[in-house]
Order: sequence, then structure tokens, then C-alpha cells
Amino acid sequence: MDGGDVIDVLLAPFIALRDLFAWPWWLLALPLPWLARWLLPAARNPAAALKVPFGERLVAVARSGGRRALGGGAGWLAWLAWVLLCVAAARPQQLGEAVQPPQAGRDLMLALDLSGSMREPDMDLGGRPVDRLTAAKAVIADFLDRRGGDRVGLIVFGRRAYALTPLTHDLASVREQLNDSVIGLAGQETAIGDAIALAVKRLRAQPVGQRVLVLLTDGVNTAGALEPAKAAELARDDGVRVHAIAFGGDGSLSLFGLQLPMPGAGDEIDEATLRAIAQQTGGRFFRARDTAQLVGIYGEIDRLEPIERPGQAVRPRIERYVWPLAAAFACALLAFAWPRRRWA
Repeated sequence: MDGGDVIDVLLAPFIALRDLFAWPWWLLALPLPWLARWLLPAARNPAAALKVPFGERLVAVARSGGRRALGGGAGWLAWLAWVLLCVAAARPQQLGEAVQPPQAGRDLMLALDLSGSMREPDMDLGGRPVDRLTAAKAVIADFLDRRGGDRVGLIVFGRRAYALTPLTHDLASVREQLNDSVIGLAGQETAIGDAIALAVKRLRAQPVGQRVLVLLTDGVNTAGALEPAKAAELARDDGVRVHAIAFGGDGSLSLFGLQLPMPGAGDEIDEATLRAIAQQTGGRFFRARDTAQLVGIYGEIDRLEPIERPGQAVRPRIERYVWPLAAAFACALLAFAWPRRRWA
């Protein structure tokens, strides 16, 4: 047996105590009453420094333990209460059932177009005609329900781009901000380049390989300080994958089975630019002409950006100090009441 093995054998009891108690050093206080009784000089003046109504009973408890060290009755109870108190102070613990830590997922930014063209009522939701923004909100909310473990942020853009929520695990807050978004909140135009650049800035400090932007728009870049092509270069250089969704109908509304043309609803979507952005950044381009297609697209993105598996299972420590603390309190009460029954 070498020196290392000897040390392991000597430390084994302390390691075992560390597994049972959070603060095992409190057990060193167990012999303090004995040391105090043996080392401290006896009081020369028996007169009490403080008189209380129940002083005689306290003296009886002290005498019963003092004359016989571990005397019967109240003395034993007083010593047992001290031992239990030290055990409670050491915080005994028990290993609970194995649990898995929260899932570690992607850092995902959602960019939603709030320009004026999103009010076109060429979508169908639950059998009723709705505008594009209402349909997009419903689909994105369902997408958020499946992204537990991700950190998600929300960007809206029109004439300018704004971050409504930072990257957060609180998906309920993201959903609330999504529901409160209205057309024209960021202006009536479409700043696609600025939205991508803002997402890149928000994702820049996050781990490489987990930076994802899902961009939904129904128009052409008509505003902003940055062109979409330049913004795509920034996203590529920072490792941000952009999944671009071109969303919008064909300029008609279905009513009682008839396709009615919508004035001004047939604005062209710049599919070529959105496709180039996705290809340049390693993402995917999608075209959704109705709500059903949009649902399928977000389902496909959900598969393209899977949430990572949960971490290694751990067993939490359950605090058990309450039991010895309660027992110590009970023993102290019994020791306090013992002289009354004996000398009454």
C-alpha cells in the first residue's frame, strides 16, 4: 500500500461524512459541554446573577446533569438535546430521485415584418379570413410552444428594426410581446437589412453554432441604413444562420369558394434576395402562400434546429435537518419539565 492509498483510507470517513452532512465540521462541537465542565472552574458565588420565576427548575436540570455527568432523567435529556442540535447544525442531507437539468437549446431570434402590407386579409385561420399578421402570430406562437429549452428573442421591423425582447428562456414574455405587436408599430416600410443586422448584434455574444435567425417578411427592402446583401455578409461572418420566409398570398381573397382580387395586395415579394440571404448564411429559404404552408415551414425549421438533448441526470440533495432539530427541541422541553414532576 503506497502513500496515496493510505491517505485515501484515512480520508474515507471524512468523505462519507461529507456525503451525509453539508457542514460536518459542526459535529466537532459535540464534546464542548464535557470540555466546559472539566476545564472551567466551578462558580465560587452560588448566588444567581439573574433571578427568573423558573430559575429553580433550570438549576435542577443543571444539577441533575452536573453531578453525574450523564445522569439519568433530565440530565440524559439535556445531553441528548445537545447532540441532536449539533447534528441539525451539520445539515444532514439525503439524495433524492435522479432528475435531468433544463435542456440546453439554440439561441434563436425571430424577426417579424410589421410593415403596412401585413394587414392584407388574404389568409385563412380556422375557416375565417384574417390578415397576414394575425396568421403569422398564430403560427409563431405555436412554434414557441415547441421551443422549450431555447433562448428566444423577438425583433419587429418596418421602417426601422426594434428588439422587443432580448434572448430569454421566458417564452411566455416573448409570446406576450408578440401578441401586442401591431401593424405600423415600427413604421409602414420594410427594413429587412436592418432587421438582420440587429439580430446579428444580439446573437454575437452567444455560442458559435447555435445562432439562428428566423426572418418573416412579405415585401421588398424599402428602408433602413443597411442593404440586405451587406447584412447577409455580416450574418455569415458571425456564424448566424438565417432562415428566410417569404409570406403572402397571390393577391386574392377566397370568399364562398370564389377568388376575389384584392386591390394593392399583389405586391411582389423579393424572393431572389431572401433566397440569396439564406444560401449565403447556411440557412433555408421558404415560400408560404397560406397559413397551412406557414405551419409546415415552422415545423421544418423546428426539425432543422433541434433542441439539444438534456444534460446528465443529477440527484438533488434533500435537507433533513428539521428532524433532529425538532427532536432536540422536544428533548429540551422534556428536560425542562422533568424537575417539576420529580420535585413537585
